[in-house]
Amino acid sequence: MGRAWWSALLVLALAACAGLPRSPVPQAFETEAQVIGMGPTPVRFWGDELPPHADAYVKKKWAQTRANRPELLAGGRRPNINFLAISGGGSDGAFGAGLIGGWTASGKRPDFDVVTGVSTGALTAPFAFLGPKYDEAMKHVYTQTSTKDVALMRPVRGLLGGDSLASNAPLAKVIAHYVDENFMQEVAAEHNKGRRLLIGTTNLDAERPVVWDMGEIASSGHPESLQLFRTVLLASAAIPAVFPPGFVKVAANGAVYDEMHVDGGATRQVFLMPTQFMAKPIDHSIGVNPVRRAYIIRNGRVTPSYKPVKDKTLSIAGRAVSSLIKSQGVGDLYELYEFTKRNGIEYKLAYIPGDFADTSTSSFDPAYMTALYDLGYKMGQAGYPWKTTPPRLGQP
Repeated sequence: MGRAWWSALLVLALAACAGLPRSPVPQAFETEAQVIGMGPTPVRFWGDELPPHADAYVKKKWAQTRANRPELLAGGRRPNINFLAISGGGSDGAFGAGLIGGWTASGKRPDFDVVTGVSTGALTAPFAFLGPKYDEAMKHVYTQTSTKDVALMRPVRGLLGGDSLASNAPLAKVIAHYVDENFMQEVAAEHNKGRRLLIGTTNLDAERPVVWDMGEIASSGHPESLQLFRTVLLASAAIPAVFPPGFVKVAANGAVYDEMHVDGGATRQVFLMPTQFMAKPIDHSIGVNPVRRAYIIRNGRVTPSYKPVKDKTLSIAGRAVSSLIKSQGVGDLYELYEFTKRNGIEYKLAYIPGDFADTSTSSFDPAYMTALYDLGYKMGQAGYPWKTTPPRLGQP
């Protein structure tokens, strides 16, 4: 009797820990919601439509470039503009980190004008944006991190009314360790030179991708900017149901609400910018004619991989979800290909070779991630053979 009583009390206590009811943005105001504390300057936009300030956004970027990087336009030559898009992939992010590190070692790594990231790519992107001096930090994160450094499992609480099966408090500490005020100042300085760091999340209420301009946040000067920067990175890597969502306070119609943001991979595995964007009309209006290259790192395999599945609920569900994510990721690569062709951008794609076996024994297995990092590093150092088409479109 006593044991049953304590069990019932535990259930009630855990249910009480589920938290207070949230205040989501009413659908009528979702497009006008503004992040509290960030002032009137837009710090994010929908990732599935061209933002209303697109022309002004691009013109501001080029004005900053002309003022702070005049060498890019010197001599009347066509400037080289390089994009780097880093996908989701969990622990497979070690591949992208290694590839970038090896690229530096080859002496052929270009400067990136725009860097984008989703999920694990969101954690890599700020390091890649700030340059080779952060290669060692990337290596450390992707070779010395284990599951306990990312997640704190709490399945009972999650199943009894909580918002997730695990806490990402350990990952939040890792992010806070690197992303401090000095880090923010570095991002802001590069942003003011006309470079852009963009991170993708998913607004779960709206079922829509959101693109966050991290340089705009970093250079805003608002007291809340550091916490928002960290929140966006953590939210972008917050696998729904596994990790808790990130909540962002916003104002709309004179009231305060909260937006629920989760893993950017829930809507897109990798991105450059809204696909409605057309470069040529804006280029013509501001008098530039750049050569654009898009380097896309898919932190995953793109071909089917055979793996016997246990006849257990979680094993079946896990395998099905991973298959869905792989298929979505390949579809996103095709969408980017169409976008680059329409805008005259060179398409360059990298992904994990299909013959590299997944030997991981946990979600974040340091031994597996180290081997994958080393593979990416060697390929980058040797000169990665970038694919010029998506998988199964004329290339193996």
